[in-house]
Amino acid sequence: MPRPVKCRKVCHFPNVLEFLPADDTEKKMPIVLTVDEYETIRLLDKKGYSQEQCAESMKIA
Repeated sequence: MPRPVKCRKVCHFPNVLEFLPADDTEKKMPIVLTVDEYETIRLLDKKGYSQEQCAESMKIA
């Protein structure tokens, strides 16, 4: 039986979830981020949090 989904605290919802390479000469599949992934990157890069601080902020393990 799978574990129940835990609620996550996300402070900023992204406007765009799909990203494409800047050089679009080759048609490639877009990179799609989940809201959790986006929030983690935002906290790490923009806020300068550690992984432990991110987990605490998002209320996850």
